Amino acid sequence: MAISSTTPRPLPTTPAALKANSQNELVTVTRMSDKAAKRAKFEEAFAKIRDELVDHIQGEGFPAEAVEWYKNNLEYNVPGGKLNRGISVVDSVEIFKGRALTEQEYFRAALLGWCIELLQAFFLVSDDMMDSSITRRGQPCWYRLPKVGMLAINDSFMLEGAIYHLIKRHFRQEPYYADLLDLFHETTYQTEYGQLVDLITAPEDQVDLSKFSLDRHRLIVIYKTAFYSFYLPVACAMLISGIPYPTENPPKFSLKGTALVPTDGSAPSTTTALPANADPYTVALSILIPLGEYFQVQDDWLDYSATPEVLGKIGTDIVDNKCSWVINTALLLTSSTSSGNPFNPKLTPARLAELRKVLEENYGKKDAQAVHENRVKAVYEELNIRGAYEKYEETVVGILKGRIGSVEEKEGGLKKVVFESFLGKIYKRSK
Repeated sequence: MAISSTTPRPLPTTPAALKANSQNELVTVTRMSDKAAKRAKFEEAFAKIRDELVDHIQGEGFPAEAVEWYKNNLEYNVPGGKLNRGISVVDSVEIFKGRALTEQEYFRAALLGWCIELLQAFFLVSDDMMDSSITRRGQPCWYRLPKVGMLAINDSFMLEGAIYHLIKRHFRQEPYYADLLDLFHETTYQTEYGQLVDLITAPEDQVDLSKFSLDRHRLIVIYKTAFYSFYLPVACAMLISGIPYPTENPPKFSLKGTALVPTDGSAPSTTTALPANADPYTVALSILIPLGEYFQVQDDWLDYSATPEVLGKIGTDIVDNKCSWVINTALLLTSSTSSGNPFNPKLTPARLAELRKVLEENYGKKDAQAVHENRVKAVYEELNIRGAYEKYEETVVGILKGRIGSVEEKEGGLKKVVFESFLGKIYKRSK
């Protein structure tokens, strides 16, 4: 099936069309310029934060060799990547306050954004070692550099420790200081839960599809990705914008009964209701966690469906035995208890059983990997996983839009545009 976004657009020929096209191109260039300027300003804040961290250990009397090592650790592992998590803190604070930030407000928001990027760096340095990864962000993984090796374990700890040094130094006198610490500690713990389940479910060298399920996938992506990538940036912005944290009854998210699309193949829920009488943080959780889940499902889909030229990398989920949404959906559709495939009704139970066997014999296999990978992809095509994904996206986005529309806006409280901004950045993305 052709992807519509690759269809060439007709060139404008009339004066009106040429003018409209010129205006659209100007808007696009302006948006790109604004995005670049926003990133550049955010990176300027990192330079100050890096110097502050380096000056601290230098002031503690550490030898020059250790100071230089720490500086290299920070510069190599923290500022790369898209920086979406960190910049989202600044963007959200501006929305909550409804105005441009002062220099001091901007730096404090950016500092918390960089704390999230430090947390990301801590996760990635350690994750690369656990996965024996070769490259990260287009360069060798930190642990693979000469003289680094297993020292990267301690380096990852130092990246995490920097978070709490910065928060203590800049927010110690704030009434929400303990809530801020609790938020980072709890989110780190949740992410580590998700990493554990991911590691024991899908080790690269031991394929066992009986461990896979959409329920297991949902648990992994919510705990490993959604809490720290989606909820944490907004919760940080809420705290420093003066939105009170419900200390006596802290917000919680339960996996039970909260799936927007059932994981057993049954009909999806049509409810868009937010939790009744919920505090702002619980409302944020009820939108941002499903949004984070949708983001990871989208990532899984793009790993299979997008070309390397568009995605910017070669998809490896099939070869690497990843517990992705795509394989789990294929396993559900070919299950012996399945009543059929609504996305390709022509498939008989016997044919579905044959396709299941192909998945079991080829998924995660590294010998002659192109052959095995192509066999799995052929099964995906025959099952029409594309149709399943389109249905999933339509359902989830519809429910999320309903929830966002139901957010009660108050002075000094939540703003719908915060959530609309997150959804707008990922809906129908191609990479």
